[in-house]
Amino acid sequence: MDNQQTVSTAGSLSVPPASVEKHHKYEFFKVVQGYLDEAARVIDLPEYIQTILSQPKNEIIINFPVKMDDGSIRLFKGYRVQHNNLLGPYKGGIRYHEGVSLDDVKALAAMMTWKCALMNLPLGGGKGGVKFDPNKVSRDELQRITRRFFHALGSNIGPDTDIPAPDVGTDAKAMAWAMDTYMNTVGSLFRQSVKGVVTGKPVAVGGTLGREKATGQGLVYTIQEWAEERDFQLGGATLIVQGFGNVGSFTSLILSRLGASTIAVGDHSGYLYNPEGFNPHKLQDYVKKNRSIAGYPGGRTISREEFFKIKADIFIPAALENQIGIDEAKSLQVRLVAEGANGPCSPEGERILIDRGIDILPDVLANAGGVTVSYYEWVQNKRSEHWTLEEVDERLEKAMQRAYREVVELARQKKCSMRVAAYAVALQRIAAAYGERDIFP
Repeated sequence: MDNQQTVSTAGSLSVPPASVEKHHKYEFFKVVQGYLDEAARVIDLPEYIQTILSQPKNEIIINFPVKMDDGSIRLFKGYRVQHNNLLGPYKGGIRYHEGVSLDDVKALAAMMTWKCALMNLPLGGGKGGVKFDPNKVSRDELQRITRRFFHALGSNIGPDTDIPAPDVGTDAKAMAWAMDTYMNTVGSLFRQSVKGVVTGKPVAVGGTLGREKATGQGLVYTIQEWAEERDFQLGGATLIVQGFGNVGSFTSLILSRLGASTIAVGDHSGYLYNPEGFNPHKLQDYVKKNRSIAGYPGGRTISREEFFKIKADIFIPAALENQIGIDEAKSLQVRLVAEGANGPCSPEGERILIDRGIDILPDVLANAGGVTVSYYEWVQNKRSEHWTLEEVDERLEKAMQRAYREVVELARQKKCSMRVAAYAVALQRIAAAYGERDIFP
């Protein structure tokens, strides 16, 4: 999330919302701002900084035409929200999904600000999206939509301004098209110096090794820290995974190497259960080919309700926001919820989980591996360098461990939740920068 889901499986990430949405509209931006307000109180954030951070700097809405395969012209609505660039250029994914809205993009852009600050990256928060279902257009149409959108964004993006990346429904190929489009708009003199306009690119065109698995890898590093702290053995542990796109599949795969077994998976097409454990390699390949888990022969079909009642050690929500409402939080029988997705817990659901003694590794920390390795890619582009996979993984592991320990320490000091502590650590860094710089003019 940059919760960058770098396999174009938008379908496999789209799941029905939590029970809470049945009763009232879920306002994602308001939820994120609620955590900001709580963290601001915990660290006595100066009021003027809270005021600045309460809204994004820029909200860009673009309606752009695309010629479809049948010759018709269709108008698409695209968004780019630039939340804050105090610490560096805006950074964040581009989402292709029929549910994309300004409110969601604002929430995700704000979360990128906290994520980058928490990970101590010289980047700010941004997010974008186009409102359509990428599974219902051809590959050629997808390319034209991507190129028209990035062309329409124009000078609003750039390697020193705003650096998009993949997210739900987009992949490395989309970033290659985006980079090529941008390169062809800046003139031949600057072509080679703008590779860093997007991250999450294929390795052949300036991407970095380790980027595809980065969000899942970072999530596993935080789970390992949690397990070590509690003397919990990951060997023999069981997990359930919601959303088997990039993040869910790589998390399952990497944890399987540590001896943990995925016994249930779900996505927009339904839920599957296998008490013996799924083969994450085979399931990942199946989802890449078929865009969902539907029809996979390795498990028994179960309902959404049954999925949330399965007894396991770890739950990985790696789909969309607002999946764990009141009913789901009451049903879960796990020790840990490790958030691969952005905002999977509603505030009501989170309160129930905490009251029940279930630990939560919050999204701002847990899935920050994606943007961290995106930063490494950007640095390599800037320096014309190429790092080994070992270098990338080693740097990521240290970064995730440091952030985890900072969050745990602040949560203990302030007696607050891990989520509020993660926001608070991020806010302290932003506040220090505002304190030194003041407001212009």
